Amino acid sequence: MHRMKLNNKIFWSVVLCITGLMGFSQQSTNNKDSRPNILWIMAEDMSIDLGCYDMPVVKTPVLDELAATGIQFMNCYGTNSICSPSRSNMITGVHQNITNTQHHRSNRSVPLKAPYQPITKYLRDAGYTCILGSKLVKGGSKKVDVNFKHKAIGPWDGNTTFGLFDKANTITPEDQPFFAQVTLTVTHRGDWWNQIRKKSSHKVNPEDVELPPYIADTPETRLDWAKYLDQIEYMDNEVKILLDDLRSKNMLDNTIIVFVGDNGRCNVRGKGYLYDPGLHLPLIVNWPAGIKKSIKDDRLVTPLDIAATALDVADVELPVYMSARSLLGQELNRSYVYSARDLWDEVLEQSRAITTDKYRFIKNYNTKLPLDAHQAYLEFYRPAVHIMRGLYEQGKLDALQSKFFEPKVEEELYDLINDPNETVNLATNKKYKKTLKTMREYLQDWQQTHHDFGLDSINWKQAPPPKAPAVIDWLKAYHPDVISAMEKGVEPGFQKWVKAYKKFKANEK
Repeated sequence: MHRMKLNNKIFWSVVLCITGLMGFSQQSTNNKDSRPNILWIMAEDMSIDLGCYDMPVVKTPVLDELAATGIQFMNCYGTNSICSPSRSNMITGVHQNITNTQHHRSNRSVPLKAPYQPITKYLRDAGYTCILGSKLVKGGSKKVDVNFKHKAIGPWDGNTTFGLFDKANTITPEDQPFFAQVTLTVTHRGDWWNQIRKKSSHKVNPEDVELPPYIADTPETRLDWAKYLDQIEYMDNEVKILLDDLRSKNMLDNTIIVFVGDNGRCNVRGKGYLYDPGLHLPLIVNWPAGIKKSIKDDRLVTPLDIAATALDVADVELPVYMSARSLLGQELNRSYVYSARDLWDEVLEQSRAITTDKYRFIKNYNTKLPLDAHQAYLEFYRPAVHIMRGLYEQGKLDALQSKFFEPKVEEELYDLINDPNETVNLATNKKYKKTLKTMREYLQDWQQTHHDFGLDSINWKQAPPPKAPAVIDWLKAYHPDVISAMEKGVEPGFQKWVKAYKKFKANEK
């Protein structure tokens, strides 16, 4: 199929065509409101690892077709690389470091500060039914996971009531127009990965995968990558299930489908880091009744922009405080994306990234801490790190791979066009002195324009301690064989050992 690369002039003409169809008849769907429905699908913990983004080996026919018949955004970058800050910014349309929601699973007892509100508040006021999850996919997909006081279902006024959605699990014709948020959890690291692979009728062959150069090439790391792609293929079929459900109810044609990753892949340099695997996300917008051309959009966008897009198509005026811009609007014309990494469990990072269409600049405020911070939760779920850690101790990693286990430098600069794997730091290269200056100015510009709460002293009372460190310490003392298995690249099962630890502590009492 012919693919069209988008520039602003072409884009606006396409948008006029799209918005001209807003009066699309829906009498057959029992929807008297002509505004489109919105199905927002979030896949957890994945970067641009789909067939339509040229990921080798993986088969994702459903999402590939959505991209081929809709708008595929090629340069979508997260403003955080961890789930709860990312979800906080997406549901508000405001950068997480502006709303003080940047620390993972913190501030859960603190209401959003005025004037900020979740977009579901505006959508409900405008007559949309807001629906959370779907019983058709693994786990029911009802994850909310935002860093402010909230409740999944119920009314919202932001003072005494904090409900985000009207209902859960099922979409009916009577719900139209609806806004549905569905999280596909299978791609998140979990104890189910082996089971999903075992049941797959076409397992990804570890010998066929192509590892990035910053990951050591071993049988264990290849198998781990293959398992990840197995989850993506399973997730792709879950998207089909959701679409088939709408089709069977005669609601698909006038539903805008938005597919996005909530943060990057959970592997070396991915989730939790400010490199491309942690920030570069898939974003696809498809609307059978409204988008008639295949479009590749190269503009700089963020997942926050989904919030503005939802309000835009619902004919709701965007709040003046909103950082997001509609993906269907001419005003979306960024020079850079400002991304941050702050608290994740017991590890407090303070790193910032500026991403443009050509470069990425990373500012590390804590240089003593290596990328491999021995975060307890991740010890259960990153076989590649365990394998590479052992190889590093033996002096068997190359210089690029070794950087993951060494102290960070204060500034990093990468050419994303000629060096997409970010292998060569140009920050000390005199030829890039001017580029470095520009990137520093972008960083300064954002921080002078906005208060970055992530650079303030942390309120630890609002950041409950994670359970994983205690479990790791217990395993080291009582089950060293489990730790030994981890070091060999075996995932022992996090939930299994959390339950065992809780039982042990209960018996102690």
